[in-house]
Amino acid sequence: MVLKIETVSRRFVLLAPLALAACAAAPRPRVIEVVKTPTCDCCTGWIEHLRAAGFTANVTDVPNLHPVSQRLGVPEQLHSCHTASIGGYVVEGHVPAADIVRLLDERPDILGIAVPGMPIGSPGMEQGDRREPYQTIAFTRDGRLSVFASH
Repeated sequence: MVLKIETVSRRFVLLAPLALAACAAAPRPRVIEVVKTPTCDCCTGWIEHLRAAGFTANVTDVPNLHPVSQRLGVPEQLHSCHTASIGGYVVEGHVPAADIVRLLDERPDILGIAVPGMPIGSPGMEQGDRREPYQTIAFTRDGRLSVFASH
C-alpha cells in the first residue's frame, strides 16, 4: 500500500504543475457590457460579430444613448449608435473585435476606442462586398484623439 501512495504522490507532484500551467494559459472569457437603443439593427449585427469572436455580450437597451456616452467620457464627435465597456475601457460604435482584443492585450493609457459614424463594411454595417475605409480612434480622458487602427 505504501508503495502505491508514494507512486500516486509522485505522479501528483509531477503532473500538478502541468495542470496549473494549463489553467493559467486557458483564455479568460471576455465579457463586454453593451448599451444600445432597442430598435438598432446594426447594433445587433455588431453584437453578433463580437459573439462570433468569442466575446460574451451583456446587452442593455435604453431609450436615449447620448447621456450614456457622455457619462462615460466619449468625445461628442465620436458618439455612435451603441456604447460598450470592457476591462476598464469604453468602446463606442462599430469597432472590430480584433481592435478590442488588441486594446485588452496592450492596455494603453487611454479611456477607450471608437469608430465614429457608421462606415459601410464595419462590423454590423456589412453590405455585401461594399466597403469604405475607416479608422478606429483612441481617445483619452482629456479629449486627445489618435488613430488606433485603420481598416
